[in-house]
Amino acid sequence: MLVFIDDSGDPGFKFEKGSSKIFVIAMVIFNDDLEAEKTSVAIKETRRKLKVSDLYEFKFNKANRKFRNTFFGAIKKFDFEIRAVVINKSDIQDPKFKERKFNFYNFVIKELLKQSEKILKNARINFDRRGEKNLRDQLRVYLSRELNN
Repeated sequence: MLVFIDDSGDPGFKFEKGSSKIFVIAMVIFNDDLEAEKTSVAIKETRRKLKVSDLYEFKFNKANRKFRNTFFGAIKKFDFEIRAVVINKSDIQDPKFKERKFNFYNFVIKELLKQSEKILKNARINFDRRGEKNLRDQLRVYLSRELNN
């Protein structure tokens, strides 16, 4: 089992300085490694068809309809599951989440994983590497401590 986790928005709460109002953590779950590889190849071919770099990250809030339709058309035949948490950050009142963004980020990912633990047996989990490295490092330590209890 292979799991990919990524976020959209940012975990900060400084709305007056541009923090996003919505934060999303999503995971894509492949029960079969070969299916994940086939999907990856299809995405790479889609990038080339759209004449973008092999490293191009699809950002759907900025993508036009053609990009979206081409992307979803390329992956719809593959077998995977998506789970996500969507949070309106203005609803968050706990100061520990507002004061340190990694507290919020880590907690949301932990809860998504806990809610999915019955299906995530022996999963290899991959986190997006485009974000802040210190957030990822703190997350690994946090999840090791919190999920092994």
